[in-house]
Amino acid sequence: MKAFLCAMIALVVIAFGANQILLNSGFSAQDTTASPSNVRLHD
Repeated sequence: MKAFLCAMIALVVIAFGANQILLNSGFSAQDTTASPSNVRLHD
């Protein structure tokens, strides 16, 4: 039972940490695709 509880706590810590890292890394779809430099205008 102790190993199971330790695994659950580790799961929560890893999931929370991974979420924070991914949110702050700047690799979201909005950050990579929504910029004026990606717009193609035909002259």
